[in-house]
Parts: sequence; structure tokens; C-alpha cells
Amino acid sequence: MKPVYLFLVSVLLSLGLIAQRQEIDFNMGWKFTLGDSARFSDPGWDDAGWRKLELPHDWSIEADFSASAPATTGGGALPGGVGWYRKTFKTPAGDKVYIDFDGIYRNSDVWLNGHLLGHRPNGYISFCYELTPWLNTYKPNELVVKVDNSAQPNSRWYSGSGIYRNVWLETTNFIHVQQYGIVVSTPVVTKQNATVEIKVRIAQPFGHSTSYNANLITRIYDGSNRLIGQSSKPIPMSDNPVVVQKIEITQPRLWSTTKPCLYKAISQIKVNKGVYDQQTTLFGIRYFNFDSQKGFSLNGKPMKILGVCMHHDLGALGAAVNTRAIERQLQILKAMGCNAIRTSHNPPAPELLDLCDKMGFIVMNEAFDVWKKGKNKFDYHIDWDEWHAKDLEDQIKRDRNHPSVFMWSIGNEIREQFDS
Repeated sequence: MKPVYLFLVSVLLSLGLIAQRQEIDFNMGWKFTLGDSARFSDPGWDDAGWRKLELPHDWSIEADFSASAPATTGGGALPGGVGWYRKTFKTPAGDKVYIDFDGIYRNSDVWLNGHLLGHRPNGYISFCYELTPWLNTYKPNELVVKVDNSAQPNSRWYSGSGIYRNVWLETTNFIHVQQYGIVVSTPVVTKQNATVEIKVRIAQPFGHSTSYNANLITRIYDGSNRLIGQSSKPIPMSDNPVVVQKIEITQPRLWSTTKPCLYKAISQIKVNKGVYDQQTTLFGIRYFNFDSQKGFSLNGKPMKILGVCMHHDLGALGAAVNTRAIERQLQILKAMGCNAIRTSHNPPAPELLDLCDKMGFIVMNEAFDVWKKGKNKFDYHIDWDEWHAKDLEDQIKRDRNHPSVFMWSIGNEIREQFDS
């Protein structure tokens, strides 16, 4: 099968008929129920009586407040429980198909057509599963998500419950940029010029068995959409190669809290006449320093960090992500004179960091509230040993290109600091 497949690929390449990456909003058309049954994940399960809704969704905020709620008043005095989500969809076009969850609180299990894709206990981490091997060819697919927030208390603040952040369906060609595979850095920054380094990790499944010419082309545009630099490099015919490009920018406009100037890098994988993949990465050019005598400086200018600790919920709206509500919070903080955000006490929604990039906030991106020593009976300490390395890696890979992120926090008031 492999030679025939490669021959077909070569024909498509020569004709320039390779479709590009698609990112599809996957929030519509879900069904939901509270309660639990092991049969809910079965293909063909009758969900006619389930509630129809769109994501993001927080079921806890819909309930009644109670002083006797197992989450306690510290957890919002609202119930947790177990909820199930189901969605039916047609197989999209693409060599590879992925499902991206920006965040599910908490203990999620995901099935496609009866196959368990995986489990993630952390309620704040973004994660991805490949769907390709288990997609149906001639009939619709059934995606099922179980969310278990029943073990309470597990948080010292209001967490919400459910698929409370956005969901995306992503299709790619078999050669594509890996998830979080682009790293943009600025190792040299002066008023006169800046060096932009782009590292791109590419999924290249056939390794040395292919003979066609593939190139990575990256173009950088300024805030006025003016092309200001570009680079083209061949992609090695090896397994999952990393291509490094350096582009010089003259008279760079530096990103700051008062002038949050953004650039965009558009990276293309091009083979003969076909564009196999294309991704856009927003970034900023800036540098900062911490000095024991002079304090903090951004782009060489002393600056007071006037920050707040910002939890992920949206007050009376609950935990379900609402971009305009987050923007409103930041506008109010900006008017107060705030210039910095600490994401208390977990990785934030991607929308928060996008807004901080555009509006001019520096961000301390926090990972955990606890390590192995817990603060609540059922909090993250239960999952620490198995999951902390994977969760921290996924957080950093997702957020490392944001110019707003200037500091990483690996924990909040960690109990281990007092003894070990």
C-alpha cells in the first residue's frame, strides 16, 4: 500500500491539489446530561432526551447556591457531580484529524466511536487527541466526553464544571507542523535591529523514503501587514525534523505595556506547487531584566510591576469562557493602572493571553496550586506524580510565544517549601 500511496501523493503534489490545514469551531451541536452510566459512551446510545447546548459550558453556575455544598463556600457553594457530552459529526477531509480541548474541569475521558482516546485529570490544561485511526468512512462519528467533578472539595476557589473552554477540530496533511511545534524567540534586540529565530518541528512520517523537494518558507509582517522579512529553507527528509530560520528586522517596534506592537510570522510547508501546511504565529519583540539594585526594566526602561492575581472565572457568568467578558475585566484593570496579571493559580484560557498580548499586560503564567502535598482532600496532589511533568510541558509549549508572558510560576504557596 505504501508505494501506491506515495505515488498518489506525488501526483497530487505535481498538480498542486493538496488542501491546507483547517481549524474548525467545534462548539455547536452538543448534547449534555448530568448523572452517570458506563453505557453513555456506547456507540449508538440513545441520547434523544439529553439537553442540546453549545460550548463553552459550565453546569455548576446553573445550579442553586448552598452552604452545604460539598465544594464548600471556598469552592463557590455550588455542586460538582458527573456530566456527559455527546456530539455526532461527519468525517472531515484531511490526512490527519485532531480534536483540541482548551480546558475541561475536571477528570475528563474522551471516546470516539467507542474507542477511549484518553484521560486528563487537570481541569485547566489544554490537550489534543488524534482522531484519524478511529474515524468512520461511510457513517457519522460519535464523540463522547465524560467529566467527573464529583470528588469534593478539590479547589480553594470557584472552579466550574464541564467543557468550559473552546473546542476545535483540526485537519492537516500528512506532512504538517506539529502541535505547538513553532517557537519564536528574539535572541538579539537593539533599537537598530532584532534577530527573530523561528524553530519549526514538522511531522514527516515517511522519513528518508520520500524524494520530493520540500521547503519551509516563513514571512514576517508588521502591524500594518507589511512584509519586512522572510526565509526559505529545505526540510530534511528525516523523521520529525526541526527547521531553524533566522530573520533580521531593522528598526523594530518593541512590544511594551503602553505600546503592545505585534508582528506575525506566517510559516508554510511547500512541496513543489502545493502548500501543505500554513500557520500564523503572533509575537512581540521585547527584552526585560531583573536587577537586585535597580528592580525590573522592560526594553531598558525601569518599570513598576502593578499587578493583580486573577482567577479564571467570570463572576456571576461562571467559568465558561467569554472573550468579551475577559476583555471587559482587563479594560477595567487597565483603567485602574494595572499592567500585570498573575494567573491564579493555574494555566489560563488562551483568550486571556491573546488579549494581554494585544492590550499590553505582562503575565506571570502559573502552573499549579499544589504539588504532592495537598490543600484539599481531592485536589491535584492526587494526580501529581503521574501528571505534573506532562501538564507543565503542555502549558509551556502552548504559551511560550506570547510576548505578554514574562514569568513562569511553578506553584502557589507550595507546602513543600516549608520542609523539603
